[in-house]
Amino acid sequence: MVALAVGVFLALAIGLMATTVGLDRDRAFYPTVMIVIALLYALFAVMGGSTHALIVESLVGAVFLATALYGFRSSLWLVAVALAGHGVFDLFHGTVVSNPGVPAWWPAFCSAYDIVAAAYLAWLLKSGRIRATA
Repeated sequence: MVALAVGVFLALAIGLMATTVGLDRDRAFYPTVMIVIALLYALFAVMGGSTHALIVESLVGAVFLATALYGFRSSLWLVAVALAGHGVFDLFHGTVVSNPGVPAWWPAFCSAYDIVAAAYLAWLLKSGRIRATA
């Protein structure tokens, strides 16, 4: 429960901070966030010393990374979908990939962060505060 609350709080705090100081005026902000998020499970695989997990996590991460890059070039709505999709993936991660480096609290935290960040980005796009296309 704490991991969920922290994930929600941090996603809102970082989103609001990025908007307040203007970091998210650059269309690259949320794709960059998505890229970092996509690669964290690979980092955990390295920390856990599992080559198999590293390979699987890298392949999964590559899909989210490619979506973030394509979304940056075409529409940030794809980045919002990728963030939300990663949040859903977090909920099932342990049943899909055995990664000994993942902290027990991480999937709940990351799911909450990803879904709230996706909702915040969708709100920015819908309200016209950020343009979806270049």
